Amino acid sequence: MCGRYVVAYDPATLVQGFSLTRIQPFERRWNIAPQSEVPVVHDTREGERIGTLMRWGLVPHWAQDAGIGAKLNNARLESAAEKPSFRQALRRRRCLIPASGFYEWQPRRGADGKPFKQPWYFSAADGAPLAFAGLFEAWRPDESADWLLSCCILTREANATMAPVHDRMPVIVEPAHWAAWLDRGEQRPEALAALLPPTPPQALRSWPVDRAVGRASVDGEALTAPLAEPLPPLPPEA
Repeated sequence: MCGRYVVAYDPATLVQGFSLTRIQPFERRWNIAPQSEVPVVHDTREGERIGTLMRWGLVPHWAQDAGIGAKLNNARLESAAEKPSFRQALRRRRCLIPASGFYEWQPRRGADGKPFKQPWYFSAADGAPLAFAGLFEAWRPDESADWLLSCCILTREANATMAPVHDRMPVIVEPAHWAAWLDRGEQRPEALAALLPPTPPQALRSWPVDRAVGRASVDGEALTAPLAEPLPPLPPEA
């Protein structure tokens, strides 16, 4: 977690919602997978808040090869400050990753007894945009190459809404803390931790969706629609 998410907003909506001075254009997508180009909100060194397209999958500045990003889509909040791949970005290059919602897969068994994974869609209970806590990096193989901008999503232990489906969830930053999280001058671990309280269970809503979302090539708003038939309850031993 997080392995797929949704950005069903246009650039103008993010400019207004996140008080951006400018943003790179992007298309709405309902099935964003790792290694995709995604809109990321961050502050420049000059203090300008902008939206930039970055590759989802962090490539640390010290990496020998950009392929490492395929393994660094997410960073655990509990250990990011100690991990070489994330610790410098946590201090100096924090960002917000806007989302309309995200997916997670729940292990289940079909009527035939065979195991499968049922996707669920999660979004804000009030329909507002979500802002995942993220980290970003700039990397290039040599001084003659263009910079590659990449990002990852911080995750934490699931809250009560998420836990029946998966044990992890994205770290969601409340609007009141956006500016402080993006502030490149703040590096104190205790101050950063105070900006990321757990998401209250009632702040999220969820429902099961079609298993087609598991194919990265499939996209469209219909992927977020609730299943027409309710799922049978999980057995007590599950």
